[in-house]
Order: sequence, then structure tokens, then C-alpha cells
Amino acid sequence: MPERTAASRLRLSGLCFLLQILNILLFAVFVRYSPESSPGQCPPQLNCSWRNQDSGFQQPRFQDVHIQVLLSFGLVVTFLSRYGPGNVAISILIIAFAIQWAVLIQGFFYSFLNGKIYVAAQSMVSADFCTAAVLISTGAVLGRTNPVQLLLLALLEVTLCTLNEYILLSLMGVSDSGRSLTVHTFGAYFGLMVSRVLYQPDKDKRKRKERQHMGHQTDVFAVVGTIYLWIFWPSFTSATTVHDNAKNWAVLNTYFSLVASTIATFILSPVLYEESTPRMVQIQDATLAGMAVMGMAGDMLVTPFGALIAGFLVGLISPLGFRFFMPVLHSRLKIQDTCGVHNVHGLPGILGALLGTLLTLTATADTFGDRLELVFPLVAPGSRTVTDQALIQLGALPLTLLLAMLGGCLTGAVLKTKALRCSSDEQYTENTVFWEV
Repeated sequence: MPERTAASRLRLSGLCFLLQILNILLFAVFVRYSPESSPGQCPPQLNCSWRNQDSGFQQPRFQDVHIQVLLSFGLVVTFLSRYGPGNVAISILIIAFAIQWAVLIQGFFYSFLNGKIYVAAQSMVSADFCTAAVLISTGAVLGRTNPVQLLLLALLEVTLCTLNEYILLSLMGVSDSGRSLTVHTFGAYFGLMVSRVLYQPDKDKRKRKERQHMGHQTDVFAVVGTIYLWIFWPSFTSATTVHDNAKNWAVLNTYFSLVASTIATFILSPVLYEESTPRMVQIQDATLAGMAVMGMAGDMLVTPFGALIAGFLVGLISPLGFRFFMPVLHSRLKIQDTCGVHNVHGLPGILGALLGTLLTLTATADTFGDRLELVFPLVAPGSRTVTDQALIQLGALPLTLLLAMLGGCLTGAVLKTKALRCSSDEQYTENTVFWEV
């Protein structure tokens, strides 16, 4: 046992060392600060048209998104009584690595000019979005993977998530400011496919037993996580909006959606479960679902009552998914979804994409006004019709699902190699190696 413990620690330490050295070397060769906003300080050979986008990304906005990723997502993974504290620690490790790797990979796609990657506040916000997708995926395999596997998952998923985002947002011109597709849907189904490949039937009963023994500490973490979701998620939804006067719809629609989804949980949970009132973990899930459904449609003309309807519906679908569809995932599809990311992120992300597609058909100069150019820059000048844009928005959904599932299968196959996985009997011990539980 001491030999196995030492080997596990050294394996994680060695991988962290190699990945960090790799990041440092790549940053030294490629990464530079972006030119200042003054035109005179921009080298004439450099295309600086992109840099004006960074003027709207000020420190408070990045701070809100970063707090949202670090605290809210970190506290979501604490519900397993045995693994809670250790999972928070590993989440911080994943965030620390994924942000660096995302800056590099996204830089090669978006801001690789004259052999260099130019980074600014926008780069950090985009990296946080990609990191959020990784954290969503880890929720599907929580308690069944060791830190080494999770780091490698982050390495592969950041690359594939950035590729999906580049195809959708840059090549296809999809409007997905709050990331219903590129974060929620991609992260959920990527993680579910990894979970399917890593399926181990002997651990299924253990996970269900863990869920039944959620204690007071778990509820405390869920309270804190839910509060942070309410405070910072509207900034998360509107963080990619360059102009401040265009983010009002995203903030308002997100708030209306989350309040309605929370009310729906109080309506449905006592009907589905024996408890008279929902647990804080269920309220936390409803909050996440209500915000995920507004990812694509947040800055569109949802209208306040439309946001309330969308949030209320997804607030009903999420607990129904936990009650009825999750057992089907376990028994029929052999997918062990530890945190229920399919009900919290996957289904709401798909519904958000469908809602965004429907609202695209209403995008005219009369309904959107000056916002039309900000939300649909190709529709406003007449380069693309509203119908064409709606079809592209709709086509982005199956493409995202395809890339997420193929990427999840590939990543799962890598993580399943004998050198990386733990035996069933060693799984509990593996967690005590890195954190006192």
C-alpha cells in the first residue's frame, strides 16, 4: 500500500511538472501581450482590427466570470460525502491547467498573427468559458477517475472544445453568446461519452449509496454555490458581449429564467420525492438549468415573459430527468452520470439552442433595432437572410453533439488504458492519496 501511494503521488507530480514546463515553453515562444488600443502603437505589419473588441472586456467582467468558474463550479462537485473536499482541490488543479492550455489553443485559432499569439482580457474570458466546459465534463465521471486522468481529459477536451467553438462561431457565424452549445451541450455530452467508455458496473451501487448519504456539509457547500450562481452567472452569460448597451437583455433574461426554474423545482420536487421541500442540491441544479437554457437566446428578443416560460419549463424538465431518465442512462445506456450533467447542462443546453433558433426567425431591424448588428452581424448588412441564419443555428446543434461524442469516445479510450486507470478496489484509496477524506 505505501508503494502504491507513493507511485500515485509521483505520477501526478510528474505529469503536473511536464505539463507546466510545456506551457511555459509555449508561452515563451508564442504568447505576447496585445498592442495597446492607441493606433500609433500598433505595428503596421500587424492586423489590429481584432483588438478593438477587447475594449469592452474590462477587469470587473473577467473577475465575475472567473469567480463563477472557480467557486460556483467548484462547489457543485462537493455533494459526494467521501470525495467532496478532494474534488474541490482537484477542480482547482484542473482550472489552473485548463486556463493556460485554453489561452494557447484558442490563441492559435483566433489571434495567431505573424507567428505570435496576442493575449488580453478577452483571451482570459474565453479561456474561462472553455474551462467551464471541462468542469462540466468532469461532473459526469466524478469519483471514478483519478487526478491524472482528469488532467489528461482537460488536455484533450480544451483542444476539441476550441475546435468546436471555432467552427461554430467563426466559420459558421453562429450566435451563441452565453454558450448553450459550446459550453453546456458540448461539456455535458463529452463527459457522458467519457463516462460510457469508462463504465464500471461494480461502482454503480457505490455512487447511488454516496448520493443517499449527503450530509450537512454538502448542503452548506450547495448553499454557497447556489448564491454564487445567482450573483455571477448573468455576467457569465453576457461576458462575450462587446458593447455594454447590448448586454442588458442577456442579464435580464437570465435572471427571469433562473427565478422561474427555481420556483418550478419547489413545485415538482415534493411530488417526485418523499421530502416535503427540495434539498439545496436540487435548487442548485435548477439554478444551473435555468441559466443554461438562456445561453444562446439570452441576448435575443426573448421578452421577459418568454424568459419566465423557458426557465419554468426547464425547471420542470431537470428534476424529471433526475427522477426518470437518469435510471435509464444507468441501466440501458451504461452511462454513470455522477453529477447529473445531462439534466443540468445537456438537456437545458439543447433546449437553449432550439429556443435560440426559433428566436432567430424574429430577428429583423424592427424588432432588434441597433442590436441586430451586434447579435447577427451577417444578417444586418444583408449578407445572410434570417432563414439562412436560423438554419445555421439549428445545424450547429447536431454538429456540436457529433464532435462532443466523438471527442468523448476518443478521450475515454485514452483514459481507459491500463497505465492510467485504478482498479475498483483501489478507487477509494486513490482519493485518500491526494486529500484527507
